[in-house]
Amino acid sequence: MVQQLQKIEGAPPVLVMTAWATVDLAVAAMRSGARDFIQKPWDNARVLSIIQTQLQVEAETRRANRLEAENQLLRKEVAGSFGSDLLGESDALIAHSAAMRAVLEMIRRVAPAKANVLITGENGTGKGVIARALHGASDRADQPFITINMGGLSESLFESELFGHVKGAFTDAKSDRPGRFELADGGTLFLDEIGNVPIAQQAKLLRTLETGEFERLGSSRPRRADVRLISATNADLVADVESGRFRRDLYFRLNTVEISLPALRDRVEDIPVLARYFLRFHSERYRKNLSDFSSEADQLLLRHPWPGNVRELDHTVERAVLMADSDRIEASDLGLVPMGSATSSATTGLEQLTMEEIEKLLIKKALDRYSGNVRRAAEALGLSRSTFYRRLQEFGL
Repeated sequence: MVQQLQKIEGAPPVLVMTAWATVDLAVAAMRSGARDFIQKPWDNARVLSIIQTQLQVEAETRRANRLEAENQLLRKEVAGSFGSDLLGESDALIAHSAAMRAVLEMIRRVAPAKANVLITGENGTGKGVIARALHGASDRADQPFITINMGGLSESLFESELFGHVKGAFTDAKSDRPGRFELADGGTLFLDEIGNVPIAQQAKLLRTLETGEFERLGSSRPRRADVRLISATNADLVADVESGRFRRDLYFRLNTVEISLPALRDRVEDIPVLARYFLRFHSERYRKNLSDFSSEADQLLLRHPWPGNVRELDHTVERAVLMADSDRIEASDLGLVPMGSATSSATTGLEQLTMEEIEKLLIKKALDRYSGNVRRAAEALGLSRSTFYRRLQEFGL
């Protein structure tokens, strides 16, 4: 019945209600296209909340599709000129679990305001996706969305990248160049990994946030930019403030509103839906006709702890799409070892691994040990943050 309803053009979101709730039945319902799964006896408040959330998701999806078509040229220009990390087709804002429905409600309330937002959560939880959702649901949606990874930014380039420079400001400054604040004028500036800003540079950022003014490097002429600031971090900024690694006044300036993202292991209800979203995307990308996951694959997806969160799930499904040789994803295609298995990669003899595999294993274990905190994991491995970030990109972590 659910599949038949999904074939109707313009069909509303479908919710399934049953008195016989099991994991298999929930997976089957989601597989058929249901948006949520409700067990009898139901709670009226929860049912109304689910309906409201799904209608909001539907409205935001349609609005985002319209805005994407309108802004395609602008986004290509910004991305091509300045390497902005814009919303990709494989990014998904799935909000079926109670934890993510709370996040969606926060986005709905906060997006229309200009208030600064701090997004926190482990690596791979989708902080960038939330930032783009906030921008897309704001009245700045038709203006630029500019992003910069503060963790990969060297201290020597900090001022030039954020505030721009004039010709001759330094050896390689061959011409005037606007910074990210100017590029984001009228729109949104997303500072990812804000916890990695060196303490010496934090005062310069704070001054701009307080006054709205800045100068290009090598110039004394003040400039202004109307920017909505969104920041993100996987670090414990409160602990960093107490230890003196992060300015208290900057912390309060950044987090007018804080949105904390749950780890994937804390939103298990979203795993089947996310997995099928990625399956559709990667099947089209690699031109493979894959319809679904086997029941064994579904169970394995639900049992896996997902230390890499949504990003790890995305990469796992992509690999499974490449490995699959039938019309569906089998458990063996996922490359995940069941919990408790003696053949876990963590216990594989090092002599059987390549140097690259060993390095990737050590990085994953360090991230897991420090709950996704990049700074602490990098310190434990004796790597600089910039080197650690390069390794994360190389290994797709």
